[in-house]
Amino acid sequence: MSTLVNTQKEIKNLKTFSTAAERFEGSHLLCPGCAHSIIVREVLNATNDNLVVSASTGCLEVCTAIYPHTSWDCSWIHIGFENSSTAMAGVETMNKALRNKGRISADTPQPKFVTFGGDGSTYDIGFQWISGCFERGHDFMYVCLDNEVYANTGGQRSSSTPIGASTTTAPAGSHSYGEKRQKKDIVSIMAAHGAPYVAQVAPNKWKDMVKKIQRGFDTHGPVFINAMSACTTEWKFAPNQTIEVSDLAVDSLVFPLYEIIGGRELNITYRPKNIIPVRDYLGAQPRFKHLFKPGNEHLIEEKSTLSSDINNLRDFKDKQQLELSEISNARKVLLNKLQELAEKFQALEQNKKNQE
Repeated sequence: MSTLVNTQKEIKNLKTFSTAAERFEGSHLLCPGCAHSIIVREVLNATNDNLVVSASTGCLEVCTAIYPHTSWDCSWIHIGFENSSTAMAGVETMNKALRNKGRISADTPQPKFVTFGGDGSTYDIGFQWISGCFERGHDFMYVCLDNEVYANTGGQRSSSTPIGASTTTAPAGSHSYGEKRQKKDIVSIMAAHGAPYVAQVAPNKWKDMVKKIQRGFDTHGPVFINAMSACTTEWKFAPNQTIEVSDLAVDSLVFPLYEIIGGRELNITYRPKNIIPVRDYLGAQPRFKHLFKPGNEHLIEEKSTLSSDINNLRDFKDKQQLELSEISNARKVLLNKLQELAEKFQALEQNKKNQE
């Protein structure tokens, strides 16, 4: 069960937000136009609390901590590709243990624990570790910088890569239209862990993002944030079009913005006034240019159908909540039956003892 206590600072406008305490400096080697730096800055500047941050190996890590330099003005840990979540779980547990033993005084402010990982280390390589941390209920926030590809190692496909995208390991050609699998629904998977708060965000909708990040910081227990991070290098758009491409993703409903509370309550947090065609989003990225050739356009229609389905998420929400209610009722029935069996077993054991 989550505990929500609002302790975060009020951010009324972009000017206020831009003057927040900087925990992430601009002196880094991320590609011009990379959305990673925008997202990280928005996350860290959303709170005045002390922070402990960990980062998996990936674009963010290799471009922000080139020895002896660093872009991080907070406690920061670099760990392996797969286990940044467990490293932070260890830090969070140590902090709790030291406070219980009195080795950290009660008046010392409680820090917030944040982990960053790319889609490769989140959807794929590190998923087992993340799942374990959420199952155990560690009090930390995991932020996935989702650029839908292994950008740091050469543009290989990940399970976040959308169908039809061309990557170095799923290239488009005369006999292939690129990636053949649908993108993994990581947000629903994390919500299925019963996490107190899970959300999907995009840096272009900064108010929506800050609100969710602050709610995540105020939530006790594991929090998962999936952040769309447009990649100028692998999506192959101009560096000055990052926000424009992000707008297209959100307004076409290819990347919807929503939150799931307690694994049960689904809230759509942004509904575009004018939903744009999915082909406008695809056409802005050369990684999808082959889809506009004869013989491949059925994939555009498939993506458009998915977008249309997302537009009906309100109906899905009602259906989902009904299904969750049915599951909850079934679970209660099962627990009652197990309780009855346990009581019968205890009675049998007691009778056995009495006979002896």
